[in-house]
Amino acid sequence: MSEPAAIKIAFSVADKGWDKALPEAAKVARAAARRTIKAALSSDALPWKRLREAAKFSLGVTLESDAGLRQLNHDYRAKNKPTNVLSFAALDAGLPPKGIPKDYPWELGDVVLALGVVRDEAKAQGKALSQHYCHLVVHGVLHLLGFDHEDAGDAKAMEALERDILAGLGWPDPYTLK
Repeated sequence: MSEPAAIKIAFSVADKGWDKALPEAAKVARAAARRTIKAALSSDALPWKRLREAAKFSLGVTLESDAGLRQLNHDYRAKNKPTNVLSFAALDAGLPPKGIPKDYPWELGDVVLALGVVRDEAKAQGKALSQHYCHLVVHGVLHLLGFDHEDAGDAKAMEALERDILAGLGWPDPYTLK
């Protein structure tokens, strides 16, 4: 399997509180997303095998407020509360529309994170904000690639991949609290 020729990551900050809380957020997100895509494409557990055909990928990462995530969670999941991360996959079962040229980027979708929830979870877990944030970016991008944790087997595979990706980025096991 060859590595994708390019991975384009659009990054936006909707809640400027992120700039103060985590100035390196864009750098961390880009590194996490790239490593996640590379690791997922070489994983036997990749749900959407056709993703390996792509030469290029694109995705978005948005840093939002709790109120913004609450609204998205309400609108798309009928849950009227903020959450740490939401993923909006653009692909269905990993299949791009027919006729897309091989060198055209496959749009994976968007990952959106909530500042207050992520910060509060990091503090409660005794982790640095950047560590928890990186884990949630990895988690969100894996969802864009078709991974899920609805049943125990899928959760185990997804968590194992998260551990490997995060270790490669220099972070400890995210499921072990300090």
